[in-house]
Amino acid sequence: MTAASQSSPVPGAGDHAAAASAAFNAALEVIAAVEPRIAEATRAELADQRGSLKLIASENYASPAVLLTMGSWFSDKYAEGTVGHRFYAGCQNVDTVESLAAEHARELFGAPYAYVQPHSGIDANLVAFWSILAHRIESPALEKHAVKNVNELSEADWEELRHEFGNQRMLGMSLDAGGHLTHGFRPNISGKMFHQRSYGTDPETGLLDYDRVAAAAREFRPLVLIAGYSAYPRRVNFAKMREIADEVGATLMVDMAHFAGLVAGKVFTGDEDPVPFAHITTSTTHKSLRGPRGGLVLAQQEYADSVDRGCPMVLGGPLSHVMAAKAVAFAEARRPSFADYAQRIADNAQSLAEGFMSRGAKLVTDGTDNHLVLLDVSSFGLTGRQAESALLDAGVVTNRNSVPADRNGAWYTSGIRFGTPALTTRGFGKDEFDTVAELVVDVLSNTTPGTNKAGAPSKATYALADGVADRTKAISAELLDKHPLYPGIDLS
Repeated sequence: MTAASQSSPVPGAGDHAAAASAAFNAALEVIAAVEPRIAEATRAELADQRGSLKLIASENYASPAVLLTMGSWFSDKYAEGTVGHRFYAGCQNVDTVESLAAEHARELFGAPYAYVQPHSGIDANLVAFWSILAHRIESPALEKHAVKNVNELSEADWEELRHEFGNQRMLGMSLDAGGHLTHGFRPNISGKMFHQRSYGTDPETGLLDYDRVAAAAREFRPLVLIAGYSAYPRRVNFAKMREIADEVGATLMVDMAHFAGLVAGKVFTGDEDPVPFAHITTSTTHKSLRGPRGGLVLAQQEYADSVDRGCPMVLGGPLSHVMAAKAVAFAEARRPSFADYAQRIADNAQSLAEGFMSRGAKLVTDGTDNHLVLLDVSSFGLTGRQAESALLDAGVVTNRNSVPADRNGAWYTSGIRFGTPALTTRGFGKDEFDTVAELVVDVLSNTTPGTNKAGAPSKATYALADGVADRTKAISAELLDKHPLYPGIDLS
């Protein structure tokens, strides 16, 4: 183990542990006086997180500073509008918070414009979609009819504009190839807003084939080309994606929710940094970025005015207390130590992938070069749901995920997605992740699929061999004890 892997890199986890411990205990005491069950559930959640191997790629551990920032009087404020242009009086302090969060985001990612109001990644994508429609469809319509806003259009003109809004095309990565449900998946609003088509990956390698993406774009001629992923274990060449978008006159939107921390930490640079190439870039602020749960939109200047209308166009009142926590998290990410953390996320993912493959496990794309690993559990004779449940029994927290051309569909799936950000935050290094791979393979090798009440094969039920869960938890406990979560914070 390296020295770097032995200490937790969470800002504030050790430096101000006594103050953080006192703050959380005082807060729980106040909460317990009103609803003790909530206080108890909060304590239990910390205990559960401390005692399990968290390998969900979309989860992390925010610093005490970020967590404490969210519990403030900013929660009491309505602040619809933008900085200096609110629909409510008395928002001068919210203006300060939002301005600081946007400033840190611009500097962190090198973006001309940042919008920090979205409540989630899905909200950020909705803001982006409607901003693109407003910029590409609404603005020319207003100019055509010589009016300043849609309220001045005649009913007939407005109906024409509505038809244009609802008749646009989107091209995004398919769900089974690693895309997100907001990239045009039919049950999601994106699949209802747009005439949608998906691009996949090479059926042999599982890798993006840019020539195929370009061919699909030329045939479909989308207004919006979406790049980015939630379960694709490789990097993307965003310069090539921009070339494809420009060739067909599309707006390039990149959803970097999963890998924003790798962009912020300069693990992804050059053609692999989406911000210089995308017209609009969206993200969450948790996951690999290690902030509060929330969303973010970055944009080139030409889209700034459209994005700035996110509230009231799509969003309600911004969550000012969360914007404050975003500002704190972005400030943390601008520190040199964050770049080291981001690199260790990627290095640990490599170690996890190599640990799986050396033990005969099958990975989608035969490896990774980002923060996640996608394991095809069909080689163990299991569905993703069976594997997810068996691992949880053994104290390993993951999530099932589709693999390309998944024969089990999006509910049962054939894959398990693993991510390294959270355990990297705890201080795990390459050796520990190799041990994690060994534990996972041991659990899955000792899990057998079950049957339903009629005796037919089941995609959900399973049996884990006796003793495996206890053995896994014992070894996990040794690893976790070496890297305590929020050291110094005692809620007993």
